[in-house]
Amino acid sequence: MAPRSIGSTTVYLGLVAILVKLYSATTEAAAISFNLLHKKDGSRLKQQYVCAKDGEIVPRDDMVKGYEFAKDQFVTLSPEELKALEAKTAKELKIEEFVPLEGIDPLYFDKPYYLGPELGAERAYRVLVEALKRCGKGGIGQYTARGQQYLVLLREFGGRLVMHELRRAEEVRSVEDVALEGGGVPTLVETKLAVELILLGASKAFQPEKYPDQVRARTLEVIQEKVEGKEIVAAPVQGRAQIVDLLEALKKSLEVGDQRAGPKRAARSEPRPAKRAAR
Repeated sequence: MAPRSIGSTTVYLGLVAILVKLYSATTEAAAISFNLLHKKDGSRLKQQYVCAKDGEIVPRDDMVKGYEFAKDQFVTLSPEELKALEAKTAKELKIEEFVPLEGIDPLYFDKPYYLGPELGAERAYRVLVEALKRCGKGGIGQYTARGQQYLVLLREFGGRLVMHELRRAEEVRSVEDVALEGGGVPTLVETKLAVELILLGASKAFQPEKYPDQVRARTLEVIQEKVEGKEIVAAPVQGRAQIVDLLEALKKSLEVGDQRAGPKRAARSEPRPAKRAAR
């Protein structure tokens, strides 16, 4: 079934306007949700908002949105004011610059959307797709929706356009904030063993379908067992592994990997025949 459009916008490439529809590029796995129940009788509980000042239960019609500009001091905005603010922002995407895709660290990537052409914009859409594909670059711009402005990347994927919301500079913490002290400089032997271990487990491409959600599957299994009246016994919790010798641990890891790789590993390890001397 074709996905339903969740919105529309106009992509500007110079003076070329390309009308597009937005589609969510991802879908959440059917979440296993639990309801809060009254322990006494098993009835569902309702959420209520209570005024912190007088303890009064506040109905939704009496709620307003406010921004705390100082400690316990708020400025409120009515729904009309919020709508007026949103109406003043142009719902369009103007490409400001083009950058190499490999130069964007995955830390900056957020939610992705597929873009499809509106009726009459197919030709311009295809031109932009093909141009991005040949250049190997992505377009950076800003897109406004739901009263917010998003930094976005436009790129080609599968002959279509994909728009990624990007985190802004102030939203990504510096890696230097992570303390890295002690441990010393890795030795050449340790590094070579680690590289060999990585190559032993390397694949040609990422295959997400190889990694199903085992926790979700087990949760559904447990729920079904409870429905059938079975008693659930918790599995013993394993303690954290203690690594005494790093070098020895790397060697043992390679031994285990070699056993799993079997003939494939052995074939790769065989020495190549010597070249014949030139006559």
